Amino acid sequence: MKITITAVGKLKEKYLKQGIQEYMKRLSAYANIDMIEVPDEKAPENMSEAEQEEVKRKEGERILSKIAPDAYVISLEIKGQMVTSEKFAEKIEQLMIHGKSKIVFVIGGSLGLSQDVMNRSDYALSFSKMTFPHQLMRLVLVEQVYRGFRIIKGEPYHK
Repeated sequence: MKITITAVGKLKEKYLKQGIQEYMKRLSAYANIDMIEVPDEKAPENMSEAEQEEVKRKEGERILSKIAPDAYVISLEIKGQMVTSEKFAEKIEQLMIHGKSKIVFVIGGSLGLSQDVMNRSDYALSFSKMTFPHQLMRLVLVEQVYRGFRIIKGEPYHK
């Protein structure tokens, strides 16, 4: 299985990079995993709604250019499905059983995802109704994917 995490913006925080690298290393025993960063768009503090949509559109084009036509896309969206770790593992396992060998997780920028990216998404996932920094969500996501594979394999993992 090939898993790609496509995210907007460059990760600068050393502690997040270290955590992500650790979980990606652990995950490599179960799947090929890759992280793709697409540039974020400069976004001044006080933008109109139209300007915000334009920023999301440009970032969305960059995201979509990195997604293979045969990939199963899971977008991280505040309005997505909230599931337990076990249900998340079940979702990954079902995709594997049904021959979906390329999964792309998409994390938008500070303004979220464009409508085009959400339309391309096969499944919208939410980790919480709370808002988190998109950089932190990379670490949370890669940990949950790792946890999911441990669950699928029936291997012990702390709860």
